[in-house]
Amino acid sequence: MGQQVRRAGPSWFAVLALAAATPALAEPTQALGVDVFASSDADHTDITKVALSFDWRRDGAERYDGVRLETARFRPLGQDETKDTRLYYRFADKSRTWAWNGQVGTDGHTALGSLDVHNGARFRQEYFLERDIVETPQGLNRRIYYTFAGGALDLPAGDRDVMTVVGAMQDFTGRNVRLHLRGNYVHTLQADWGLSAQVRARYFHSSTPGEFDYFSPRNFAQVVPTLQLRRRVAGWRCLVAAGLGAQRQTGGTWHVARAFNAQITSPVVDKAWAFDAAFAYSNTPTGAGDTYDYRQFSLGVRRAF
Repeated sequence: MGQQVRRAGPSWFAVLALAAATPALAEPTQALGVDVFASSDADHTDITKVALSFDWRRDGAERYDGVRLETARFRPLGQDETKDTRLYYRFADKSRTWAWNGQVGTDGHTALGSLDVHNGARFRQEYFLERDIVETPQGLNRRIYYTFAGGALDLPAGDRDVMTVVGAMQDFTGRNVRLHLRGNYVHTLQADWGLSAQVRARYFHSSTPGEFDYFSPRNFAQVVPTLQLRRRVAGWRCLVAAGLGAQRQTGGTWHVARAFNAQITSPVVDKAWAFDAAFAYSNTPTGAGDTYDYRQFSLGVRRAF
C-alpha cells in the first residue's frame, strides 16, 4: 500500500491501568468467571471468543481487580481460521462521583484493551477508549489495528426526555482516521413499564476510504427510530430494543436499516452466582447496494467465593 504503518506501544495503557488500581472501600471477595462471545455475518465471517477470568479482589460489579485469559478464533469470509490468545489485567472501581472499568493486555503483538469512565450527574459524562484488531482477512494477516476514543454527554430536556451526544475518533493502522458523531433522543412513554421511544442517529467520515478490506466509505449516515423496553422482573434486569430506519453511504442510495437488541442480567444468587446474556442484530449497506447482516451473542457466568 506504500503507507507508513503506525503501531501503538503499550506504555499509555499501563498508565491507565496503574491509575485505575485504587484500593477498595469494603472487604473484597474473589471470583471466577467464564465468558463466551460468538458473531457471524452475511459474508460468512465467524468469530468466537472464550475467556476465563479470575478476580483476586471483588466487591460487587463495580469494584474488582483480576486477570482475563481469552482465546479468539476468526474465520473471515469463510477462509482458514486464525487463532489469537490474549491476556488482560481487568479492573473496576469508583469514587464519590466517578466510576471506571476496563482491561489492558496484549495479543503478543501490541497493546489491546478498553477503558470506560463515567459519572452519575444529571448531565452525565462518559469517556471511553478501545484498541483491538480489525477482524477481516487483511486485518488478521497484516495485523491492522484500530484505536477508538471519545466521549458522551447527556442533555436532559425535562422529566421524560433526554438527548445524548457522542463524539469520537478512530485511528487505524495505516493512514485512515475516522471521525464519529452520534446522537440519541429518548422520550419515556411509560415510566412504570420502562418503555421509551428513541431516535438513534450516527455519522462517520473516513479520511482514507477503502484503504484496506474493512467497510470504510468516505461518509456513512444512519437514522433509526427505536422502541425500547427495560424491566426488572424478580430481580432480573431485562432489556429489549427494536428499530427500523434508513442509512446511506457515499456513492450509494438510502437503504433500510434494522436493529434488534436483547439483554438479560440475573440477580446475584446467594451473593455468589451471576449470569448475563445478550443478543444483537444489525445491518449495513455494502458497495454493491445489498445489506450486510450481522449477528452476535454473548453469555457470562461468574461465581464469587
